[in-house]
Amino acid sequence: MMNDDAKLPLIGLTLDDLKGVAAEAGLPGFAASQMAKWLYEKRVVSIDEMTNLSKAARQKLSERYCVGRVEPRSAARSADGTIKYLFPATDARSAGRKSDLDVEAVYIPDKDRATLCVSSQAGCKMACRFCMTGRQGFHGNLSARDIINQVLSIDDSPSLTNIVFMGMGEPLDNFQAVTKAIEILTAKWGLAWSPKRITVSTIGKTRELKDLIEQTKVHIAVSVHNPVPGMRAEIMPVEKAYPVREVIDLLRGYDFAHQRRLSVEYIMWDGANDSTSMADALARLIKGTSARVNLIRYHAIPGYDLQPAKKEAMEAFRDRLNDLGVTATIRASRGEDIMAACGMLAGQEADRH
Repeated sequence: MMNDDAKLPLIGLTLDDLKGVAAEAGLPGFAASQMAKWLYEKRVVSIDEMTNLSKAARQKLSERYCVGRVEPRSAARSADGTIKYLFPATDARSAGRKSDLDVEAVYIPDKDRATLCVSSQAGCKMACRFCMTGRQGFHGNLSARDIINQVLSIDDSPSLTNIVFMGMGEPLDNFQAVTKAIEILTAKWGLAWSPKRITVSTIGKTRELKDLIEQTKVHIAVSVHNPVPGMRAEIMPVEKAYPVREVIDLLRGYDFAHQRRLSVEYIMWDGANDSTSMADALARLIKGTSARVNLIRYHAIPGYDLQPAKKEAMEAFRDRLNDLGVTATIRASRGEDIMAACGMLAGQEADRH
């Protein structure tokens, strides 16, 4: 019998995928639903725990498959209770080779909420100047297994109330794996979460964004950070491929006025994008949408010379947006002391032999 490293993982498979597994193993079709329940509801770590499958069936499955759960390599705890986990990018591949990076997920407890910020890629292609992930380049897409494993394999997994795709990578640049993970999170045979508990953050790849809106009911968060196209392009090269005005025009065509939420992410720098005139420009940009604005304090990273906006400037910016009829809040900063805050996720170089 092959060892577990050579076996095919079941975590990250949909019900249809599991039907194929059952057929390949000579099991009845209903075994797929049984496997899904064990994987996602009961959260087993071995096929032997799937006790309503016959011993012969379990043995047959174990010849080629394993559950595929992978524990984090390490965990760092912040003074505010935030925990940053480092996971191996087990299935990530770039240009036909395995990824050289681990990926990070961040657990954020807050009163009656417990949010997990998950990664979707090892590194990132978007190259945002202010983001440690973007500055390290792209090393590979995560599989649905890699993504779901982050959710299932942290100590506080059973208490999670929300998932945000705001970790390493651009989620819509890995559309198939991200939407497959969302299906597993929300399907009745999966974790059975409401899509209202999931937010996907994006720079705005328009074709994939349109598909995400139409194929799912998750919340959408758009990274803007500067409402002036030329200035945005200086810090976010993706502006040239996906102009922010076109992204907002696309979003304006969908209804976010009810249970589904649209938000704008706006990191603030001292003297760069924190004036009230910038607030006016942002309000004009998102006019005609129901977008809420999350103002985010910048967390300094090596080699980038902009400084965080002052508290007074952030409050004045928020108040100006509110006066203009835009709901704006200042997001509480979490996990900065363990490099777990917005823009600070970097993974870790694996040993090379």
